[in-house]
Amino acid sequence: MLLVFDIGNSNIVMGTYCGKTLMHHWRISTDRQKTGDEYGMIINDLFSYQGIAMRDIKAIVISSVVPPLVVPMVKMCERYFKISPLVVGPNIKTGITVHYENPRTVGADRIVNAVGAFEQYGGPLIVIDIGTATTFDVVADNGDFLGGVIAPGIGTSADALFQTAAQLPRIELVPPKTIVCHNTIQGMQAGIIFGYVGQIDGIVSRIKNEMNREMTVIATGGLARMIQRESKTIDKIDHFLTLTGLRVLYERNS
Repeated sequence: MLLVFDIGNSNIVMGTYCGKTLMHHWRISTDRQKTGDEYGMIINDLFSYQGIAMRDIKAIVISSVVPPLVVPMVKMCERYFKISPLVVGPNIKTGITVHYENPRTVGADRIVNAVGAFEQYGGPLIVIDIGTATTFDVVADNGDFLGGVIAPGIGTSADALFQTAAQLPRIELVPPKTIVCHNTIQGMQAGIIFGYVGQIDGIVSRIKNEMNREMTVIATGGLARMIQRESKTIDKIDHFLTLTGLRVLYERNS
């Protein structure tokens, strides 16, 4: 089996593949203070619950936007799985050209998403990853990464409002039934969620106008389904887009 890690700012998403089939997947909190041994024990417990042995894993791929965790995770793989993992970075074969002033500065997750999306849906595409930051990545007809947009994530925006406005509470991110609200919590929910949806639809519309063509819009991330219900521009949701991209990159580099 292949084990893939997507290390994000808020969560680490893991999955095991048998061939092209995603067999199991897990989500744990990203903790920069945890050691490789601690992550090894967490993974061992998750594997045991599913009846998986560490010796069943034959290859590992890691994508990370949290640089301090790369070395501990690599050492964990070497110690507990006896495997040197493939780490997504500038020196691996992606099969695409990155049209960026400095391709090395593009987040690994964005490249992985572009690869996974093109593998499944073809091009041209706009890939939206709704996480700690929200990224909009433009994928050409041939799969090349053409660039994109980076914006604050919806959770990041909500936390900033709570932390900087003394009288505003922390809220649950659920859409209210109306845009005109009659209490503070619903007013904040309307402003954050509908404002965020407007941001997504506005940026997507601008990208399509600039590219002068229709494009399929794929969204991924924990809140993608909720946002899609309010959005006019998101065509498809794929919660495992990054894991798919990691599998494809392994196949291209194995």
